[in-house]
Amino acid sequence: MKKRGKKIAFDHSGSSFDAFLEEEGIREEVEAVAIKRVLAWQISQEMQQQKKTKQAMARDLQTSRSQLDRLLDPRNVSVSLDTMARAAKVLGKSLVIQIRNRKVGAVQPRGTASRPKKRPAKRIRRQEARIEV
Repeated sequence: MKKRGKKIAFDHSGSSFDAFLEEEGIREEVEAVAIKRVLAWQISQEMQQQKKTKQAMARDLQTSRSQLDRLLDPRNVSVSLDTMARAAKVLGKSLVIQIRNRKVGAVQPRGTASRPKKRPAKRIRRQEARIEV
C-alpha cells in the first residue's frame, strides 16, 4: 500500500486579500471584473430609476439589444470604454475614470524590495489623473 504525501497548504493568515491575489497572479483580472460589475450595476440602476427599458436604451445607443445585454453583463469585461461612456451619456450621466497612486502599504510587484523606513511616514498627497466624458 502506497502512502500519500501530505499536501502542504500555504498559510495565508495575516496577509491581505490583495497579497493573496498578487501571489496567485490574478489581481489585475479580478480588479477588471470588479470594475465592470460596478459599472454594469450603476448603468442598470440608473435605467431602473429612469424607467428606461432595454429596448429603449438600445435604440438611444443606436445598437442592438444583444449588444446592450453584453454591456450590462457583469462578467463580460470586453466592453469598450467608448460604449460605457455612450451609455452614461444616454442616461444623462458622465463616465469618470481616475488613475491614482496606490495605497500606502499596498502590495508591490514581485522582484521589488521595500526599504525600511527610518522616519515616521508622512501623509502622501494623492496625485490623480481624471478623465470625464
